[in-house]
Amino acid sequence: MRPLSVAAKKIYLSLGISLSLIMFLSSGCSRDAGYTPIDFSNTIKTEKSKSLDDKEHTLKVAVSAMVSPKETFSTYRDLIDYIGDHLNYKIQLIQRKTYGDINELFLKQQIDLAFICSGPYAVGKEKYGFEALATPVIREKPFYQSYLIVNKNSSIEKIEDLRNGVFAMTDPASNTGAMVPLYWLAKMGEKPETFFKNVTYTYSHDNSILAVARSLVDGAAVDGIIWEYYNARNPLNTSQTRVIKKSIPFGSPPFVASKYLASEIKEKARDLLLNMHQDPKGRPILKELMIDRFVSPKDTWYQPVREIKKQLNVANRSSDVVQRF
Repeated sequence: MRPLSVAAKKIYLSLGISLSLIMFLSSGCSRDAGYTPIDFSNTIKTEKSKSLDDKEHTLKVAVSAMVSPKETFSTYRDLIDYIGDHLNYKIQLIQRKTYGDINELFLKQQIDLAFICSGPYAVGKEKYGFEALATPVIREKPFYQSYLIVNKNSSIEKIEDLRNGVFAMTDPASNTGAMVPLYWLAKMGEKPETFFKNVTYTYSHDNSILAVARSLVDGAAVDGIIWEYYNARNPLNTSQTRVIKKSIPFGSPPFVASKYLASEIKEKARDLLLNMHQDPKGRPILKELMIDRFVSPKDTWYQPVREIKKQLNVANRSSDVVQRF
């Protein structure tokens, strides 16, 4: 297997941060994590539809940048292999740096199945043709929250204390990593460009956790599922952070299919995931991911995401009117 690669992304923090810290963040991953690059520019040509009778075809499965590329591969590898083995398809893992990149590949019919963030799913379902097949249940709930975190040694106790600080968001389209903190600020009558000294995008939740743990930023908003996962499995970095605020619950990030994928494949993939917790081979994989089981998603679980997006749009329009006058 050829090595995975990841495109470098420079993350600029406030003036005065040392060159060594800038170099650390520009790699998009931990210096001691042994990351190898992934080529985000590699595109895949695929057919519009596939039949279960054609065993030679490969299913393109994407994982949005909820965690950094090496963590994505190591965390989801067994689950993706499980799906491929039971569908009798070869699986090709597709990774891109941003949620927007993944969305565009759906439009180009270059992705068949994907684990995506609730934000892009809720607000882009119609545009990108996402069809939710299953939602993970974690700690007996099909919901997750945004966690506002700071360094454990910080004096910061509430979001107001982050004024003039350096703040990390994950991806502009992320629900928990961007939309929620923007919504919190909007409710305070604030905007990130005037409230914070600087905002940086880390493009993965584990990178945001790491940035807070090492005091590279003053605070960050992250996916609560990912924070809890690391806190239980590898608390090296989460132990250096404190959660000072949690959002309302949202439907957990769903497993989706392209609208162009053949119906029989969608049905087989849906049934596979919904019954995975009853399979002796599937249960250990779910346990390792801290997933109880998969369930059929309900659209109402994702309505709060759409409401937040709507209110952010209203706040942005109001701000534009004020600026014009």
